[in-house]
Amino acid sequence: MSLRVLTLLLVVCAYAFAGAPVVEMAPEMPPGIPSQSVLDRYLENTKTQAEKMKGVSMDVDISAEMPKLKKRGTLQALRTITRLGKITYDAIRFEGDNTIKKELIARYMSTEVEATDKTAPPITPEFYKFKYKGLVERDVERDSVQVHWFQVTPKKKLAGTFKGDIWLEKDTCLTLRESGRLVKNPSVFIKQFDFVRLYEIKEGISVPKETTGLVETRLWGRAEMNIHFSNFTFLNQAASGLSEGQFDKTPRE
Repeated sequence: MSLRVLTLLLVVCAYAFAGAPVVEMAPEMPPGIPSQSVLDRYLENTKTQAEKMKGVSMDVDISAEMPKLKKRGTLQALRTITRLGKITYDAIRFEGDNTIKKELIARYMSTEVEATDKTAPPITPEFYKFKYKGLVERDVERDSVQVHWFQVTPKKKLAGTFKGDIWLEKDTCLTLRESGRLVKNPSVFIKQFDFVRLYEIKEGISVPKETTGLVETRLWGRAEMNIHFSNFTFLNQAASGLSEGQFDKTPRE
C-alpha cells in the first residue's frame, strides 16, 4: 500500500466527519423525550450548516505521526472555504520530518482540495439508521454535559460511511461530537480506521474544533493524524447571517 492510499483514508476522517467508537451500555430512555423531534431538529441543522460554512477562513494546525517509522511533523496553514464551497490551503510553517510533510500532510491537503465535490454520504436517514439512546451525561472538553445520544449505522457499506455515535447539544440539537469506525476499508492493507471529530457551538452553528484519526495498517502499524481548527473568520459577514465576522480572536504567531 502506498502512502497516498493511507492519506486518502485520513481525508475521510478530516473532511467528511470526526478515538474509537463509544462502547458502553445504553441507559433506559428517559420519559418524555421525543426522539423524532430531536432527530428532525438535527436534520434541519445539517441543511443550514454547510451553507453557513461557505465563505469562511480558519487557521489549521496539522500533526501527523507514523510511530513504527519514527517519523512525525506539524504544519500551520490557512484553510479557506470559498463561497462556492471549494477548499484552499496556504501553508505558513512546517516543522519535522520531510517525509511526513511531503507524503502525508501535503497529500492530505491536496487530496482534500480535489475531493471537495466527492464527500462521503451525509449522515441522514437516506443513508443511515438512527437509534436514539437517550439524554445522557457525557464529558465534552473536560466538562460533564447532557447530550442527546444517537447510534448510527449505514444502510449500505458505502465508501466513507461509518458505524458509531453522534452527540447533540441538549437544547439546540447541534452536533458536539461524531465518532466511529469506517465500515468499508478501501484496501486489504488496512485493518481498521477509527476517528473522532469535536465541534464547538459558535453563533448558532457547530464549528469544527478538532479531528483525530487512527489507522491500523498491516505493513506500517499505526498511523495518526490530528487537525485543530481556530480563528474562524467569515469573508462575507452579511451572507453568513452571524453577528460577528470572527469567532475566535486568538492571535496568530
